[in-house]
Amino acid sequence: MKPLSIVHTESSLGWGGQEIRILTEISGMMARGHRVTLLTPEAAEIFPAAQKLGIPVSAIDIAKKRISGVLALRHWLRAHDNGIDIINSHSSTDSWLIALALATLSMDKKPTLIRTRHVSTPINNSPFTRWLYMNASAHVVTTGEALRVQLHTQNNYPLNKLTSVRTGIDLSRFHPHDKDTTRQKLGVTNRPTLGILATLRDWKGHEDLLDALVLLRKQSSAHHAWQLLIVGDGPERERLIEKIAARGLNDVVCLVGNKENVPEWLSAMDIFVLPSYGNEGVPQSIMQAMACGLPVVSTPVGAIAEAVAVDQSGLLVATRNPQALAAALDKLICNTTLRETMGSTGQAIANAQFGSDVMVDKMEQVFRQNIKP
Repeated sequence: MKPLSIVHTESSLGWGGQEIRILTEISGMMARGHRVTLLTPEAAEIFPAAQKLGIPVSAIDIAKKRISGVLALRHWLRAHDNGIDIINSHSSTDSWLIALALATLSMDKKPTLIRTRHVSTPINNSPFTRWLYMNASAHVVTTGEALRVQLHTQNNYPLNKLTSVRTGIDLSRFHPHDKDTTRQKLGVTNRPTLGILATLRDWKGHEDLLDALVLLRKQSSAHHAWQLLIVGDGPERERLIEKIAARGLNDVVCLVGNKENVPEWLSAMDIFVLPSYGNEGVPQSIMQAMACGLPVVSTPVGAIAEAVAVDQSGLLVATRNPQALAAALDKLICNTTLRETMGSTGQAIANAQFGSDVMVDKMEQVFRQNIKP
């Protein structure tokens, strides 16, 4: 089949799993011979990341819902009216802007708009939003089946216009490294380690994890041997530093910031924790942790339950509940065999289901099924 000409739009200026998925998907499509371009603000963190990967990227001022953004997209589309097949939008702002640009632009052959929905935040039922999802967009991709069902049940969108495509990870990168060697290389104290990898946003549950750690330390002196690695950065960094100090955890919590060598940091951990309470698809960090052989403790928000096999590869607890989180962690902390068994099971699941090729296969199928003749 002939290669496709694909354009991705992303208005978000931040960095997280959504941006990583976009770049992974684009890289996979380019490796298959498709022509792909990313449109994003120059101030967006995905802009230099795309350049570093050799992905064609154009700076377009689409960070806010303004008419100037529509005009900028119209201008770009006119200049590149050379047979674009697919436009794949990702955030609310760029989805609206590109939909309006396409609706008001005369082209020989308008591209097909595919909307990818990455998070589980409910959307309203206004006629305008329905137009965006059901009329302006030819198809909607969600990053988990739970998100697809949510759009069907809460917004009455027909299932045949919705497809779930779980994010994929590079399994050649994400695999276990020797724990002792890795800790020595990273300068991490060689002691039992809990870990979280997430952008520092309040709803990722970092504070609940700190509270659970306090409860564990009160419960048994044996738990004092455990440390916590917090990998990631974001808007909550300063507040999180204050919260760590207020709980007297400075000696056991290491806040290390964003890291590119993620597989090594995951391999330095014994248990992966993500007590998120909102806005999730299937978090890449959970899939990455499982691929690195870690048992997972998380919550059933978004589509997390589609990745974590309960009591097989990990445990799921109620959101905003440090007591339940501490109990689940205690179960794993006190049972080395259970940790190792869950970690091995999770790695097997990740190797069978989470590869980036699976994601690219499904996205390519969605694109080809919806392309205009």
